[in-house]
Amino acid sequence: MPASKPTIVATSGGYRPGHRTRLEFDALVHHAVERSGVAGRAPRLSYVGTAGGDQDWRIAAMSEAGRVAGYDVTPLRLFTMPNVEDIEATLLTQDVVWVDGGSVANLLAVWRVHGLDEIVRRVWESGVVLAGVSAGSICWFTGGTTDSFGPELRPVTNGLGLLPYANGVHYDSEERRRPLVHALVAEGTLGETHCTDDGVGLVYEGTSLVEAVTERPGKGAYRVLRDATGQVQEERWEPRDLTAR
Repeated sequence: MPASKPTIVATSGGYRPGHRTRLEFDALVHHAVERSGVAGRAPRLSYVGTAGGDQDWRIAAMSEAGRVAGYDVTPLRLFTMPNVEDIEATLLTQDVVWVDGGSVANLLAVWRVHGLDEIVRRVWESGVVLAGVSAGSICWFTGGTTDSFGPELRPVTNGLGLLPYANGVHYDSEERRRPLVHALVAEGTLGETHCTDDGVGLVYEGTSLVEAVTERPGKGAYRVLRDATGQVQEERWEPRDLTAR
């Protein structure tokens, strides 16, 4: 069963240390799966590690996390060539496409070479939930802040634009993120920007934000925009606690 509306879950989290494995999926990944509406079988999650260069150890760790969660994880590799004959057909069989962190600039370039910029739009419109962390969050927006080009954060402005906003990740854990977002919004390099502290996710149906959620109580989400007077305003959104069950 596909999601009832095209859905994106954009996060700065999703993982926790495993009990017997390197890592496990945390509440944000589970929430993305819940949003897909899957029932009566193991959820199908496509893990996309392009931003990290499709590293074997990372794919193995994510596949193991899927086993612990009871998910059927299918890695999509693009290095050194796609590991499936038909990328679009493969993604259309999934409930969730989960995109990992790393270099968003490299991710966007490689995806465009292989036509994923158009493929993921059609997959999203079909009801497969698109989700991810860090670079796997920024990619769905018009742009954001990134260390893809070096240690100093810089703007990236050629995101896929499925969502008509910019995105700020790791808003509380990397001290340069917040002031750079404010500066880029002030000068017009970024438009309205939706930001997440570590452990927080933003859920969109179509292009509308429907809620902020968190796997770490006390963390926040934020909207940063320039008002009619040219001043930058930051509004905090209080996320729903996914651990309070």
